[in-house]
Amino acid sequence: MEFKAAAFTAAVLAVLLCSPASAQKSPPAPSPVSVSIPPSLAPAPAPAPRYVDLAALLDVAGPFHTFLGYLQKTKVIETFQAQANKTDEGITIFVPKDSAFAALKKSTFSNLTGDQLKTLLLYHAFPKYYPLAQFRNLSSLNPVNTFAGSPYTLNLTDDMGSISVESMWSKPKISSSVYATKPIAVYSINNVLLPMQLFSKDPPLAPAPAPAPESGASDIAPSPGGGKAGAGNGKADSTSAGHVGVANCLGLLAAAAGGLMLLW
Repeated sequence: MEFKAAAFTAAVLAVLLCSPASAQKSPPAPSPVSVSIPPSLAPAPAPAPRYVDLAALLDVAGPFHTFLGYLQKTKVIETFQAQANKTDEGITIFVPKDSAFAALKKSTFSNLTGDQLKTLLLYHAFPKYYPLAQFRNLSSLNPVNTFAGSPYTLNLTDDMGSISVESMWSKPKISSSVYATKPIAVYSINNVLLPMQLFSKDPPLAPAPAPAPESGASDIAPSPGGGKAGAGNGKADSTSAGHVGVANCLGLLAAAAGGLMLLW
């Protein structure tokens, strides 16, 4: 009986322990924390390329005012600027100084048509960037096409670093590098490049300026000859006065002698 009672008690305890009511509830799993992720920032736009203003460069680097004036008048400056902004190709410009234009007669350029003047200006550029170090190799490709296209070409020579740019009627040397950073190269020259296609003969030079008039001699100042003449006249006057004095003395002596004779 005792065994049965103990077994019954154990069974009751087992039932109680296994019942849902007596089971310990496990703590609920924590809910996932929502983390707000900020939207990814859009990449900043690449800065716009910095272009060199050719008109401003030529205006301050001169004296290139005559060449710049022609570029602006014909709008060729816009063509050059558009080419300069193409960083893959660039541009090389040979810029004559103001004195180069002044050395030629004004009719040399005033007789050109609008299209001819544009061609002349385009003739002063290559549609590609060339630093000075490349001119030796470039000279082996003579004649080199200019921005004006065929048949407007130039011949280049590199004589131990002295670079000449040869057209039909002029062969100026590059006197200085005004600007040479890719994609733009600007070189100063002392003569205008004159192609045979526009000038059938060597254009005449401008007449030499008249010499400045010498300051005239003062009307008061005596001339060199006049001084001598004046001196001569003065000498003659002095001699004449001496002769008159001697004659007067002789007359007085004669009168005195006459008076003595009367007394005797």
